[in-house]
Amino acid sequence: MKAFFALIHREFIEHRGAFFIAPLVLVGVVFALTLLAFSVDRLDTRFSGQLLTVVPNWVFEAGFAGLSAAWLAYLGFVLFFYCADGFAADKRNNAMLFWKSMPVTDFKVLLSKITAALTILPGAVFAVALVSIMLMFGVAYVTTMIAGLGNAGLFGAIVGIYGQMALVFLVLLICGLLWYLPYMALVGALGSVVGRWAIPLSLLLPTVVSALEWVTLGGLHPFATRTWAYLDYRSQLPVSTDHLDRVFEGQEPFDATLFVTDFLQKFDWPQVGIGIGFALIVLYVASEYRRRAAAN
Repeated sequence: MKAFFALIHREFIEHRGAFFIAPLVLVGVVFALTLLAFSVDRLDTRFSGQLLTVVPNWVFEAGFAGLSAAWLAYLGFVLFFYCADGFAADKRNNAMLFWKSMPVTDFKVLLSKITAALTILPGAVFAVALVSIMLMFGVAYVTTMIAGLGNAGLFGAIVGIYGQMALVFLVLLICGLLWYLPYMALVGALGSVVGRWAIPLSLLLPTVVSALEWVTLGGLHPFATRTWAYLDYRSQLPVSTDHLDRVFEGQEPFDATLFVTDFLQKFDWPQVGIGIGFALIVLYVASEYRRRAAAN
């Protein structure tokens, strides 16, 4: 077990630039630009502060949602390239020879990589994202104080919104990682076999499989098959919008507990189980290829 945790820690050390340092630098640059914009009067502090008090709940909730969506997009981008490249790194830098000298199986090495992709690596981005959103909330509250409209009630509302939206962010992050796990495992398995060619191959493979179904079983075109419909379904996180629809219609205020409860109850958990099984199978197949390739 210590060796397994050491493998996960190794993944963080080797890839902390993309998952930790780069996000921190990005936050620092954006925060510095924000302060500079106010200091040189590119933004009207008093007007901005007054605007934030008109519909404070909506502004802060929408701001948190927008920033978290941007961070999730960034995480998805770097995870794709991590799975495509990180799973082949041992072969490229001969680190495989070192791990072969230890009582660690190839399957355990690949399992540690996918575990890192599900835990410590996105966890680093999540932590930086929360810090960045906290800084933006702090700037927004300071502007309301400069405008003479800041008070304890508004500060408490902002803290409450931050806590609720952070919960939603965390739940969506965890469920998103589980939902897209089979894609991550497939890209990682391809990376173990063909190296960096896994990036174009992972994009081409679904089209090839769908085209084969179209040729053999028929259909209007290669993108009108059951394979493509299933892949399209698995490519979109199933988010229940019942509570959000009532919020947008003004029937009730946003409640993170109601949203999370509704989301988790209607989430396609059987598909998550199928995805986990698929991920374990493709990783095992890739580990067997890796073991036999290294032996030769």
